[in-house]
Amino acid sequence: MMKKYYSNEHKFHVAVDSIIFGFYQSELHLLLLKRNFEPAKGEWSLMGGFLQKDESIDQAAKRVLFELTGLNQVYMDQVGFFGEIDRDPGERVLSAAYYALMNINDYDPELAKKHNAHWIKLNEIPPLIFDHTKMVRIALNILQRKAATEPIGFNLLSELFTLSQLQSLYEAIYGETIDKRNFRKRVAEMDFIEKTDKIDKSGSKRGAYLYKFNNKAYHKDPKFKL
Repeated sequence: MMKKYYSNEHKFHVAVDSIIFGFYQSELHLLLLKRNFEPAKGEWSLMGGFLQKDESIDQAAKRVLFELTGLNQVYMDQVGFFGEIDRDPGERVLSAAYYALMNINDYDPELAKKHNAHWIKLNEIPPLIFDHTKMVRIALNILQRKAATEPIGFNLLSELFTLSQLQSLYEAIYGETIDKRNFRKRVAEMDFIEKTDKIDKSGSKRGAYLYKFNNKAYHKDPKFKL
């Protein structure tokens, strides 16, 4: 009886789409690919794949991200499920969208070439296939909300960073200028953003001190607000 109950129901494909954010030269970027297969061959798309029968949806998201980036220690979180009837002209496909935050410098350029992937500035994103533009918009809203109260933005930076780079990151996330003095005052109140004795001289002869995020110190007193 149970087998008959299930066999009478329709079956669908389940996909995972990855909204991969990166930060480069003071701007947020997205990792997109030019599709080399139908449907929508030659058009811009998020990176993704399909759920396999022996994995959970979270496991599928991690596997797909690893296959596309070669990285397995990447911050990611689910955006939501997308299941409009006609969202994919190929088949009836439900998609679980996840957003990921990664340091662009960690991404293997050979993998980019293999997948025909490109980092595109967030404010220069071309039209995307299906409902991918909607996924990006929702993911950015989630990122903006969470970045205000959790230190997830540090996943987009190198291990060592200047305060100017940190401020540029948050300006890129929110799309607005932040008052420098107030920003540095808030940073100074956070013991888990530590000043090192290293200096970055790439921007000027005098240079700027490099800082790091101390995850252990943050979890002792997880108060974050930028």
